[in-house]
Amino acid sequence: MNKVILMGRLVRDPEVRYSQGNEPLAVARYTLAVNRRFRRQGEQDADFIGCVAFGKAGEFAEKYFKKGQMVSVIGRLQVRSWDDNEGKKRWSTDVVVEEQYFAESKASFESHRDAAPAAAPAPKQTAPSDGFYPIDESIEDDDLPF
Repeated sequence: MNKVILMGRLVRDPEVRYSQGNEPLAVARYTLAVNRRFRRQGEQDADFIGCVAFGKAGEFAEKYFKKGQMVSVIGRLQVRSWDDNEGKKRWSTDVVVEEQYFAESKASFESHRDAAPAAAPAPKQTAPSDGFYPIDESIEDDDLPF
């Protein structure tokens, strides 16, 4: 089974191109920054994963997805290889999008987008104001009672 489920923030606005032919097909490419649950000292905090959406899903991404937005993607992993101009073998791994969703409210995204990049993280809320409960990332699996 080849199934991938991701949730992360868009690194930049999706790049959309249309195939040539009688019925042009939208091909949207975007990169998700997906936070790592654990990290070792000196490692990066996130993985940057390329996604590609075709057809209506590509048109949707072009119209509604914006840099910094939290989105959720369900798809399949696809690995391609080709020879470049110098004859070197090149590899590319992407997630081919089958489903894509907004993973935060519009108000939450706009407040995140409008916040200064150097601002300190907001304190944890006791009650959700945007319909999403905050997740305490500091809890380890070993600390859970079950």
